[in-house]
Amino acid sequence: MENQLQQITAKFLVFTLLSVAVAACSPATEEEKEQDKKPNIIYILADDLGYGDLSFLGQEKFQTPHIDDLAARGMVFTQHYAGSTVCAPSRSALMTGLHTGHTPIRGNRGLKGGQYPLPEDIQTLPKVLKDAGYVTGAFGKWGLGFPGSTGDPLVQGFDVFFGYNSQTIAHNYYPRELNDNDAILALEGNQGTDEGQYAPELIQERRLQFIETNKDTTFFLYMPSIIPHAELFAPQEYMEMFLKRTSPEPPYQYESLLGPEMPYEGVDDPDHPRYKVGGYGSQPYPHAAFAAMVTLLDDQVGQIVSALDSLGILENTLIVFTSDNGPHHEGGADPDYFNSNGPFQGYKRDLHEGGIHVPMIASWPAKVRAGSQTDHISAFWDILPTLADAAGASYEQGIDGISFLPTLLGKSGQETHHHLYWEFHEQGGKQAVRMGKWKGIRLDVFDGNQAILLYDLEQDPGETKDLSGEHPEIVAEMDSLMEESRVEDPEWPFSSKIETEN
Repeated sequence: MENQLQQITAKFLVFTLLSVAVAACSPATEEEKEQDKKPNIIYILADDLGYGDLSFLGQEKFQTPHIDDLAARGMVFTQHYAGSTVCAPSRSALMTGLHTGHTPIRGNRGLKGGQYPLPEDIQTLPKVLKDAGYVTGAFGKWGLGFPGSTGDPLVQGFDVFFGYNSQTIAHNYYPRELNDNDAILALEGNQGTDEGQYAPELIQERRLQFIETNKDTTFFLYMPSIIPHAELFAPQEYMEMFLKRTSPEPPYQYESLLGPEMPYEGVDDPDHPRYKVGGYGSQPYPHAAFAAMVTLLDDQVGQIVSALDSLGILENTLIVFTSDNGPHHEGGADPDYFNSNGPFQGYKRDLHEGGIHVPMIASWPAKVRAGSQTDHISAFWDILPTLADAAGASYEQGIDGISFLPTLLGKSGQETHHHLYWEFHEQGGKQAVRMGKWKGIRLDVFDGNQAILLYDLEQDPGETKDLSGEHPEIVAEMDSLMEESRVEDPEWPFSSKIETEN
């Protein structure tokens, strides 16, 4: 009997080992294959959208159901920061993984019909992903180098670009032309005074085409929308959603971008040199227009998600949604009416939380737990290493960013920043440091101001009480960090005011 039991046991062990071996050698299921694939990556960047401009974060004047749904599908970052408080330096930090004390573009500077360019040999996010085998496309607003320069998006790692190379021209929603790779596409419906082709809709069509074309490859889609940056224009069907719901509002009449000392009749005059070339058009219903624009952006996010779903690639697509800085006042925008900065003080061009603390959502159904939230402190310069790690791509070390992929995947071992740093080269020069719960801000740097405002963000997220007099040791550390966190750049000296454009 004992021998029979031993034989049965031996046969069972052999059968078990054979089963394990067969299973190990069996082809992976489609689900397992999908799990192991590199993810498609879509990075959606709104323009001047405030923390409070999304309904899941408190917006009550209009709803953003598609973006809210994206948040419910993924992870919400409650402590995420833009690269800067205006467009170009914020995007430079995003592309390079370097904060504004190190990144090569530290302000909005116009140059040859575009903006100051990234250096040709700088490491950028699209270069890193392209080297890892990704097809890369950018559709929207660039602002990091005029066509043919070292900062041209086609030089900086994108296979395809369609939209506005110049962020100045991106002030206009019915431009005469758009950049189509290295060519210019004239918009026949927008010549003269015509407003027949709403550029964000044309750009969205190209995004959807890019997804369709590359559904069987692995792609990186960079989606820098111009919404809701001024001017405040939206198609009539979107305007009609809000015209009857808004209270009477003061119309916006164009004022000179050069300042009130140089007024003129308005950019509505087609003979004016800034007409459709950066000047903001008048808007009789700015509240309705703003709500309509964000609603259109929300619909476009929904279209992207729907396209991915219909193609069967949503599960393994990492979608990030955020904004390049806080809400603006230009062109008739009224962030106070919409409570666009939510619980925070400050707006675009401020280094208070309202200018740089932005919403961020990361959805990746295959990997990121739906309905999750994190208070991990992160910033734009963390995006390059995070997306590179998600893609299994290699990148040069020595950047300011830290990958937050462990946080995304719900894993332990997340590295954290000792501090975050910003500098701003307008309005007399500004510096800011976030260190744990502490936030330090120095204003009027160019006038020699040494005073640092100090806030406890855990107790006072609205930065209403300056605690610098109570914590001189923290102020001294902030002072040292502001000096140590930057390298002087002769192109961006931090000793005199740099005149910039919006």
